[in-house]
Amino acid sequence: MSLEKYESKQQQILKSAARIYPFISRFDMLTPALQDKVEEWQADEDCCSFKVKGFTVKLRIIEREENKMIKISGDDEGTSAPIDFTFWIQLHEVSESDTRIRLVLHAELNMMMRMMIGGKIKDGLDKAVEGLAMAFNQIP
Repeated sequence: MSLEKYESKQQQILKSAARIYPFISRFDMLTPALQDKVEEWQADEDCCSFKVKGFTVKLRIIEREENKMIKISGDDEGTSAPIDFTFWIQLHEVSESDTRIRLVLHAELNMMMRMMIGGKIKDGLDKAVEGLAMAFNQIP
């Protein structure tokens, strides 16, 4: 097993970091956007769970730096997720109306998993960050 790092491309959001941060720093703020897009979505401020392709995924926010970063880890309790990982949502405010967002994933993968899903992880992160940027850019 080795620790692999995957980074999304950086996306621009035409809002201040202070406008974006409250939505990404609490899982329960994501409920309106996600509850009908994933199976069995449940969330409170620090934890969420949902099902993806038969796997129950549980996440926990383990660190916050206001207007800059959220660090999320897999919550092992009662989860059937096959990998150990840590996930960052990073914000970099360029100006009052220009914040760059990037997603970074550190995952413990064996060689077979790396070969099977390594490329898909990067693509998934890029699609996720594009979706986040699009959603935030549509908020008045």
